[in-house]
Amino acid sequence: MKRTLVISDIHGELEKFEQLLRQVEYNPENDQLILLGDYIDRGPNAKGVIAKVISLQKAGAQVLKGNHEDMMVKALTSDVEKSWNHWVKLGGGDKTLFSYGFSENDFTVNAENFRKPILQSAVLQQHLEFVQGLKNYIETPDYIFVHAGVHPTSSLSETNPHILLWIRDEFHKSYAGEKTVIFGHTETSLLHEEKENYNVYFGDNRIIGIDGGAVYGGQLNCLELPSQKVYSVK
Repeated sequence: MKRTLVISDIHGELEKFEQLLRQVEYNPENDQLILLGDYIDRGPNAKGVIAKVISLQKAGAQVLKGNHEDMMVKALTSDVEKSWNHWVKLGGGDKTLFSYGFSENDFTVNAENFRKPILQSAVLQQHLEFVQGLKNYIETPDYIFVHAGVHPTSSLSETNPHILLWIRDEFHKSYAGEKTVIFGHTETSLLHEEKENYNVYFGDNRIIGIDGGAVYGGQLNCLELPSQKVYSVK
């Protein structure tokens, strides 16, 4: 492999994702593509993105789980009201369900007597099973690839997966490991000193944030390694 290409936080933005892959001239025979999670929610075409990710994985891409996939799994595989509301009402899961052809009436719940909606969709079930099987991190001799970050004082193999999917400030400020950590989850505009700066964030402590906030009006970034060249689509 000549290049490693890393993309994160697509959030249903299929057109931007496909445009970015064309821009970097991705070739699975020569490039290792690594995707850091959050393929769904808030954007217009989660279903299309998951279908694309599945095809990319079959061609050799390495695919990680994000916190939004984790929310989706918990909402659709349990009968816990809190998990359902966390995904659909707070996490943007309603947009994901729209992309699978459901209407709001199909998944609106009674607040006084919660019963999880029955959602009949073979494609959604297939995609749910796919995201359930995704890994939480990839470690190489030089890098750690993860959705949100790593715990500064815990070994990676013993870290609770929840931390790998959700951690923010503690990792950003206190990581001091020898390997460079490539992560998404936190929009880079929150890491840069300048507001509305969605470019890739290169931290002084060997952390590189690539979530360009594409679904929030920012940009979808791709980091090329080892060159650290950056591509982006707005």
